[in-house]
Formats: sequence, structure tokens, C-alpha cells
Amino acid sequence: MLVNLKTKSQVTIPKQIVRKLNLKPGDKLEFSLDDDRIIIKPVAIIDRSQAWFYTPEWQEGEKEVDSQIREGKIHSAEDLDELYKKLNI
Repeated sequence: MLVNLKTKSQVTIPKQIVRKLNLKPGDKLEFSLDDDRIIIKPVAIIDRSQAWFYTPEWQEGEKEVDSQIREGKIHSAEDLDELYKKLNI
């Protein structure tokens, strides 16, 4: 796909790519160079106060919990009485 470089160094991303990547106005795109190639990659900006959730350690814990849910090891209770009963308290 060929696109033209416009004034102010602007380019239009072809509609097929926008649709395939589900890009929306305001999305952030990272530009990098690989030899003579320009690489454009959509990125999500994460608020620092939420960055802990994306640490490898936390994500490993999330995978473990997901596994326990699939295996039926996680239960819920509607209220404290039901919780205490399930915990045999």
C-alpha cells in the first residue's frame, strides 16, 4: 500500500489497516526505525497508579486465579452468613 507524505509530515493510514487494528481517533501510535523501515505500533498508555497491574508478578498471579476459576476452586457468597458457612466458621 502506498500513501503520500503530506505537508507537515502527515500521512493517512489506509482504512483497511485502521479497521483491522480497530484504531480510533486519539489512539497513541509509537514510531520507531528498523534500518530503513518505519514501524508504527499502536500503544496503550497506562496511568502510573495502575502500572502495578501489568507487572510480570501480578500477571502471573492473575493467570493462577484464572486457572483456579476454571477448575472450580473459587467460590463466591451472597452475604457474610453464606461465606461463614462455606468456610465452616
